[in-house]
Amino acid sequence: MALYPDLDALEQLAEHIKLRRSAEVLDAEVAFGDLTVTSTLSGVLDLIEFLRTDSSCRFSTLVDITAIDYPQRPQRFDMVWHFLSMYQNHRIRVKVSLREDELVPSLVKIHPAANWFEREIFDMFGILFSGHPDLRRLLTDYGFRGHPLRKDFPTTGYVEVRYDESEKRVVYEPVNLTQEYRQFDFLSPWEGAKYVLPGDEKQGAK
Repeated sequence: MALYPDLDALEQLAEHIKLRRSAEVLDAEVAFGDLTVTSTLSGVLDLIEFLRTDSSCRFSTLVDITAIDYPQRPQRFDMVWHFLSMYQNHRIRVKVSLREDELVPSLVKIHPAANWFEREIFDMFGILFSGHPDLRRLLTDYGFRGHPLRKDFPTTGYVEVRYDESEKRVVYEPVNLTQEYRQFDFLSPWEGAKYVLPGDEKQGAK
């Protein structure tokens, strides 16, 4: 198998997908050696099934699913799927934008490996998948509040967990920081040093 993708072949594949699935595909482009297809939310399931079964595609391996949070946008999230065709030696990225209140169709019936990927995204981003057989949190505890990979989730979290020896159980308590966060501007590698080196003159300008 070739180490680097054949860009001409990817361009041809992009045109093939746009031609055959024009109702679902909003855009298909090759950038930085990768083929990215942007789909409608309502048509993404049909598109992914086509990518799996079409003889020119044969993207039979689901590599990864993730999401991106853009809290300033009306369509807050981008859902991103990565697929591999070992038959054609191609990779593809499928992307969909969605509002916070929209459901994403589950891929579990097409790609069973999607099961835990989708549970992780539900846990980390709060995105719901319609048709998922067991949509529960995967990485956080059952009583966990919030979704840690959302941009508005505090870096400290809301509660901390510890085992209480006297009560013989796990207890949840509000986060209690023992010291303030330090703020670094990273303009000088010697910030805080007692001697003056090039770059420290910025301190006097504050």
